[in-house]
Amino acid sequence: MRYISRRLIHAILLLLAVSFFSFALLQLAPGDFFDAMRLNPEISQHTVESIRSEYGLDQPLPIRYGRWLRSMLKGNLGFSLASNSPVAPLLRVRARNTLLLSGTATLLAWLLALPIGVWSAAKRGGWGDRIGKVATSTILAVPDLLLFLGLLLLAVRTGWFPTGGMVSPGIDGLDFWSQAKDVAFHLVLPAFGLAVVMLPVLVLHVRSAMIEALESPFIRAARGHGIPRARLLFRYALPAASNPLISLLGFSVATMLSTSMLAEVVLSWPGLGPLLVESIFSRDVYVVVAVVMLSSVFLVMGNLLADLLLFASDPRIRTETE
Repeated sequence: MRYISRRLIHAILLLLAVSFFSFALLQLAPGDFFDAMRLNPEISQHTVESIRSEYGLDQPLPIRYGRWLRSMLKGNLGFSLASNSPVAPLLRVRARNTLLLSGTATLLAWLLALPIGVWSAAKRGGWGDRIGKVATSTILAVPDLLLFLGLLLLAVRTGWFPTGGMVSPGIDGLDFWSQAKDVAFHLVLPAFGLAVVMLPVLVLHVRSAMIEALESPFIRAARGHGIPRARLLFRYALPAASNPLISLLGFSVATMLSTSMLAEVVLSWPGLGPLLVESIFSRDVYVVVAVVMLSSVFLVMGNLLADLLLFASDPRIRTETE
């Protein structure tokens, strides 16, 4: 409990710092949501200032931050000027869509990275390992934007995949399994693109951790006892290499979330990415801050999950916290 409490306190302090600096930077940036109104000759400056006062935008920064923080604690996540409504309902569905996309892509990337990385470590120095390193280096050299644009071009030219959105028109009249199948069909392309972006980094880390584990004395002793190769790799070497891979889990969650926003914009997936871009262009600062905070919460939760898994898997950490 002491270990978990310390991690939770660190997470709360980090989220408070992120909230303050993101709110302050956006509020101190030149211009606001009402700039377009000021340029309209039919709207007087007095009317604009009255509306700003109604929303509390004429108050000093600490007061605005305090009001926004109280709104966060109530679960409203602030107030959207563009939609004239609380931010929470706008983010609820978008956050669910982003979690579906990034969670599926993360699972797919790890399911591919573990066997490929283990195989590459077992065949270190061979032709297969060399081809794998060339392939991972090539994928790492391709910009993420170019990859997503290429997938979009593939969908447009071939018609094999939907070119945008999360569901097909007229899906409301279908049964549950048909709806789930349609969502999965729309999910294939963006999830595959995100998995490909993350896969080379995961494969390289799995390979490095496995090589270190395979060179340890107890693995050499197990090999000398004639333990079958597959059992040696997955039953003994992979658990021994799990600590750095568990730590990598939190990093992969953060990378996947940040990359998913780019994929959502390019491939028209209705997640947090398009909402963030629209809010930035309209200068709807409370929505922008809410999206940043929600992304930070996802990141902190991913790292907290990795810490808890490390605590459960490594007895040395449990001994240090006693």
